[in-house]
Amino acid sequence: MSKKIIAALFLSLMLSGLTAGCGEEKPLLTPTDYDLDAETAQTIRGVKIGDNPDAFLAAYGDYDILSCVDGQSYRFLAPEEIPFDDTLTTILPSFFIDGAAIEIDGFCENNGIEKENLLSYLTDEAYLEHHTVVYQYLVFEWENGLIKDIRSEAMDYNKDGSYYEAN
Repeated sequence: MSKKIIAALFLSLMLSGLTAGCGEEKPLLTPTDYDLDAETAQTIRGVKIGDNPDAFLAAYGDYDILSCVDGQSYRFLAPEEIPFDDTLTTILPSFFIDGAAIEIDGFCENNGIEKENLLSYLTDEAYLEHHTVVYQYLVFEWENGLIKDIRSEAMDYNKDGSYYEAN
């Protein structure tokens, strides 16, 4: 699958998970939290390939974590429910509007939109004329309880917005 298709899938999963509502407010990541050292693939929070769940959760356990276990569907799991010993992918997703992370519930409430309409709202040409919209995510691949790969990816709606129009 292409990066855009995968990213769009993660985005829809993130929105559907957030639409279901976890009931508790999570802290927000910043744009620099998505920076990786090019040589070591280490995150700005010190998590690197070969680290175990303790290092990962110490850095990211307070954030929303999408998890895919053994190739099944992505879903939000509480940190204590993530089966790190299985073949696993974890993702830390965030929307950034004009460089600032948004809290989905508050953003929707402040703009009078339903969560299921967020993607349409953010990709609307009129909105993109006045705002920058970026969806960023860190991807951690796990095997036998250790991180085997880390990637930082992003979708810039101002550059690629037409691709993500809601159907």
